[in-house]
Amino acid sequence: MKTKQYKASSFAILAATLYAISSPISKLLLKEIPPTLMASFLYLGAGIGMSIVGFIKHKKYKEKTEARLTKHELPLTASMVVLDIAASIFLMIGLTMTTSANASLLNNFEIVATALIALLIFKESISKRLWGAIFLITISSIILSVEDISSFSFSFGSIFILLGCICWGLENNCTRKLSIKDPLEVVVIKGIGTGIGSLLIALALGEQTNNVLYIIAALLLGFFAYGLSIFFYIYAQRELGAARTSAYYAIAPFIGVGLSLIIFREIPTVYFVIALVIMIIGTFFASTEVHNHKHSHIVITHEHSHSHEEGHHNHIHDKTIMGKHNHMHTHDEYTHSHKHTQDIHHSHAH
Repeated sequence: MKTKQYKASSFAILAATLYAISSPISKLLLKEIPPTLMASFLYLGAGIGMSIVGFIKHKKYKEKTEARLTKHELPLTASMVVLDIAASIFLMIGLTMTTSANASLLNNFEIVATALIALLIFKESISKRLWGAIFLITISSIILSVEDISSFSFSFGSIFILLGCICWGLENNCTRKLSIKDPLEVVVIKGIGTGIGSLLIALALGEQTNNVLYIIAALLLGFFAYGLSIFFYIYAQRELGAARTSAYYAIAPFIGVGLSLIIFREIPTVYFVIALVIMIIGTFFASTEVHNHKHSHIVITHEHSHSHEEGHHNHIHDKTIMGKHNHMHTHDEYTHSHKHTQDIHHSHAH
């Protein structure tokens, strides 16, 4: 259990680190590329880049161990793409109206949105410790949203970024449901679908750019900051659940802020520093949450990549199979007690 959790946590941190470079570099590229067009290039870069990775992987490893998406996942897949289009456009608009450092920390509100949606809509369990983290991150986000505390004048740029976070909160929960399937396939569909959708909107709005170097840079940024980041994020969701995986993303803004301060020489305000301290405390509580109690597994039949060494797959095969493999299988009903996270086999109520 611990090995799986550490691996999933490492994937979540790696995903956050890759995503952290997006805000400061996107702000640079937005000087030449309009916001909606920029969003399309980022996702197209992710989709095209991960398609190439998938082609190379297929040539090297003929045996497929991951489950493919089916028509049953079509509603979730379509929702994921639509929400991604809206979120990325909101973020790019927000970046044109506020500082990169402010935007980087405000992105942490995605954790709050993801957790609340996971609880209220998808019935994912949220512990008291995680609620404490959510409260602190919310307070931090509110502080960053206010341009002038004395007059309570909200920044329009901050509001657009918060709207993007809410869309991504919904999208994260849709992706969580799809994490049981092939992450590479999910990222390719997400990238190509969102990229084309955003591109059509950008063209309808009359957005354009002739700077080829900036376009190439945006596509490359999309591959690393969106494509690879989302790929590792989905793997982490399998073991940690939507809320906790999102909590690990809290480290991304800190890295983004550091880059912003270096690139743009932005001087942080007193409120910025206060928000940062509160955010760090909230991140600590969110990333160290785990629980242990007696729980029951219901009978369920599904298809996903698994091995028989992980404790929740004791079905019988006609021949001996070692390591990761994929097929339709059934879990019998049983009750036991052990430390666990909100992985794909522990979505029970508390």
